[in-house]
Amino acid sequence: MPRNNIARKNFVRGIGLGAAMLGGGFPAFIPKMGEASNVLKIGQIEELTGAYAALSQNEKRGAALAVEWWNTKGGVMGRRVEVVVEDNQNNPGISVEKARKLVNQDKVAAMMGTLNSADSLATSNACHDLGVLFIDSGGHTDLISGEHCTWNTFQTPHTTWQLTHATGFSIAKLFGKRWHLITPDYAFGHSLALGYADVAKHIGGTIVENDLTPLGTTDFGPYLTKIAATKPDCVLILVAGADWVNCLKQANQYGVLKSFPVAGPFIQLESVWAVPPEVRVGHWGTDWYYKGENVLGKGNAMAERFVAEYRKRYGQPPAASGCESFTAMDRMLWAMNEAKSTDPVKCAKMLAGAPFHGLWEGAAEYRTVDHALQWPVWFGKLNPHGSPNDPYDVMHIVDRQEAAGTALSPAEAGKICNLAWPS
Repeated sequence: MPRNNIARKNFVRGIGLGAAMLGGGFPAFIPKMGEASNVLKIGQIEELTGAYAALSQNEKRGAALAVEWWNTKGGVMGRRVEVVVEDNQNNPGISVEKARKLVNQDKVAAMMGTLNSADSLATSNACHDLGVLFIDSGGHTDLISGEHCTWNTFQTPHTTWQLTHATGFSIAKLFGKRWHLITPDYAFGHSLALGYADVAKHIGGTIVENDLTPLGTTDFGPYLTKIAATKPDCVLILVAGADWVNCLKQANQYGVLKSFPVAGPFIQLESVWAVPPEVRVGHWGTDWYYKGENVLGKGNAMAERFVAEYRKRYGQPPAASGCESFTAMDRMLWAMNEAKSTDPVKCAKMLAGAPFHGLWEGAAEYRTVDHALQWPVWFGKLNPHGSPNDPYDVMHIVDRQEAAGTALSPAEAGKICNLAWPS
C-alpha cells in the first residue's frame, strides 16, 4: 500500500491524539480540569430529524467518543470539553439560526457537524460571518471547499469530485458506459451528477437520463418506471439516507434490481442495515469501512480502539459517519490544544496542512489550498447476509483509490478556491 513520505518533524506536529493512543497509554502528566467557568464548549449541528436522522445519530456518537478521549487525558489546554448539539431539522435556514444561537447564547468556541450539503454550506457561511471555526463532518458537495470555500471551514468527507472519479471508471469497466442517474435535487446531488458527467466525457460514455428527485421522496415509481426505456448499462443511485432505502426497496419491487446492475458513489451502512437482504445489492464507493487491512491497515491501535469501544457502547460497529465526525472533532480539539488558543485564525492555520494518522491506513491532511481532507475512497460490493461471524459486515472492499489522482489537484483547486484569510 503506497504511503505518503512526510518529514518526521511535521509528522510529530500532526499526530495529535493518535500519538497518545498509539503509544499505549495516556501522558504521564494530566492537567487538572477546572469547574464550569473553565469548560470549553463546542457546537454540533446535525440533521436529527428528516431523511438523514439515522446518520446524524451516528455523527453524534463519533464526536462524543472523541470528546471523551480528550477529556480522559486531561481535556484541551486543561479545560473540560462539552458539546452543545442542535437539530437543524434538515433545513439550511434553521441551520443558520442554530449557528447564531450556539455562538451568541451558548458561547461555543467552534462548530462542527451537518450532513445535508445545503446545510453544510449555510452553516459554513454563518460561521464565516460569526468569525468561528467550522469543520464539516458530513456534507460532500465540492462547493464547500471550492467556489464557496472560506478560511474558517474545513471539509472532512470526500468531495463529490473525488467520489465520482474514484468510482466512475470502475463502474464503467464492470458494467459499461451508458448510465441512468437517480439524483437528489440539491447541491450534493448536482455535484455528483457533474462529476459523473466528467468521467463519462473522459471514457466516451453517456448519461442517458438524470432524474432529479426532491429530498425526502417517498415514491420513486415515476423515476424507476423510466429506466427500462433508456436501456442503461448501469443505474447509478445517487440519493442517500432514507431516500436510498425507499429507492432501493421500490427498485426491487419494480424489478429494476433483477434487470439492471446498480452502483453509486458511496454507500451508508445505516441505510444498508435498514433494508432486507434481497435489496443489499450493487457496487458502491464508501468514505470508510470499519474492518479490513485495506482500510484500517495493520496494527492501527487508534482505529482498533475506536471500533471496539463504539461497538461495545452502541451494539453495532461504526459507520463512515461515525468515523468522519470523530475525525472532525478530534482534529478540531487537537488544533486548539496545539495552538494553545481557541482563536479561530490561529486554530485554522494550525490545522491546515498538518499531516496526521487517523482511523485508516496512511497519512492524511486538510490541505492548505482548499481545506479539503485528503484521504482514500474505497470501493466494494454488498454482501446481502453479512459475514458468518458478523451480520453487520455487509460490504466486501475490492479497491482503494488514493486522493492523488481522484481529487482535484492542488493547482486546479487553487484556481477555484480563494480562502480569503483575514488581514
